[in-house]
Amino acid sequence: MFFLAGRDRYTQRTLLHDIHDRLTNQPGCEDVRYRPSRRRPRYVIADIDPTTFLSDSYDAPTARLEIRFWYPAGVDYEYYRINWIEPDRNLMLGFHQDADHPDLGPCHIQLNYEDTPVDRHSTTFLNAHPLTILDDRLQQFPEAVKAINWENGTPSLPTWAVYTASSSSVS
Repeated sequence: MFFLAGRDRYTQRTLLHDIHDRLTNQPGCEDVRYRPSRRRPRYVIADIDPTTFLSDSYDAPTARLEIRFWYPAGVDYEYYRINWIEPDRNLMLGFHQDADHPDLGPCHIQLNYEDTPVDRHSTTFLNAHPLTILDDRLQQFPEAVKAINWENGTPSLPTWAVYTASSSSVS
């Protein structure tokens, strides 16, 4: 068991259980579960009814949220990946706060299509309690999903940079 620093002895397991409870009460989230198991959770996954979750009609009949938080040694904040996945289109849109793309800063939004990254943009770094971060990112998904542009059968995220430029930074 490890503790999330600066979060008052908040364990990763407790966080994942709280995320599970939060998604269970989120409109459009169904079959909320842990992966690999409740006894050893690393992710929380929920099947999504896109129309209910996004509060708007949507092309894909189903989607999935996959959420993971972790705290690597030597870093003052949590890393996370909060991914919107559409298996039928082999599409993933995710908010990632990690060290994978230092040129974009500590946080970015990434769009993958057919298991290949097709677009990434820097996005607002959030240094807050993980549940606050989760709530903020869940509120951003409708706008982020609407920003996906399909041209010649390939998605891109051309307007996200414009959207984040007008957003306020949280520190």
